[in-house]
Amino acid sequence: MSAVDVKEVAMPLLEIEGLRVEFGTPEAPLYAVKGVGLTVAPGEVVGLIGESGSGKSLTCRSILRLIGQPGRIAGGAIRFDGRDVLAMSGEELRSLRAHDVGMIFQDPFASLNPVFRIGEQLAETLRSNRRLSRSEAAAEAVALLDSVGIPEPERRVHSYPHELSGGMRQRVMIAIAMAPRPRLLIADEPTTALDVTTQAQILELLRGLRREHDMAVLIVSHDFGVIAQTCDRVVVMYGGHVVEAGPVAELYADPQHPYTRALLESVPSLDAIGAGVRRRAIPGQPPELTERLEGCVFAPRCGFAQPSCGGVSMALEPVGERRLSACAVRPFAGASVVERGVEG
Repeated sequence: MSAVDVKEVAMPLLEIEGLRVEFGTPEAPLYAVKGVGLTVAPGEVVGLIGESGSGKSLTCRSILRLIGQPGRIAGGAIRFDGRDVLAMSGEELRSLRAHDVGMIFQDPFASLNPVFRIGEQLAETLRSNRRLSRSEAAAEAVALLDSVGIPEPERRVHSYPHELSGGMRQRVMIAIAMAPRPRLLIADEPTTALDVTTQAQILELLRGLRREHDMAVLIVSHDFGVIAQTCDRVVVMYGGHVVEAGPVAELYADPQHPYTRALLESVPSLDAIGAGVRRRAIPGQPPELTERLEGCVFAPRCGFAQPSCGGVSMALEPVGERRLSACAVRPFAGASVVERGVEG
């Protein structure tokens, strides 16, 4: 089944269908992303969530064709505003990266060049993507740092990355991603390794930028709290597949896939901690890239698995007006998990 846009817009800004990403050789491939489909509508904030290794970051990197060797996009379709990304020439791809799609990478310290000042790195992006003069780029660099909440931006443009805190480096990365005024911003784990207060500030910054620029945002996270605070809709990934998608509040209150339910049940809450209740970890391990499992990829870890799960295709099917699930069994449908404290 192809990706379905739950907002039912005529033309999604981003549409991914049947995306497959492989590593290794064609004779002995490692399967990392296995037929992923998702959409992002103009102005929408979509969360992509799942355990480490589920294929979230690779899916996002595929949008900009940033899969390096020995990886490769082995199949599927990626369309941005109706244009075929996988068929773009080098020049068209550079234009997409320079003007239409901005990306905040997972590790801001590794993404910033340690030997160049912050202002130089911002100015280089501005001169390249917006054709500004040196003086115009220098002034815009200060304005961008100010727009993302960095104090004393006139002074900070002269700082090196190691002179900034983790939160400030993340703000710099957001400023660089916002420099071309993109229509879609991809944020790959934007709050990783930040303290709780700084996480909240970064999320509020992203929400503010979305409102101000009316842009779409795709946020990658393994944290349901981050998704709850930020997103309109959530897409859940497991083992290289999308297993469930839907509006955040509806999905949290009534998960339709056992993996989503297991993730929600593993989220700690203050009420549970106060009552001495221990969260249930998901038993077992995610599938290895070398594994080719028949049927549902979550079945080996699923407490609701049935013999029929061996014949599940992992295709997303409607389970409500705005909901999709890859589970054909759904033995717990209708059971609420809101009281577990993850509703945001």
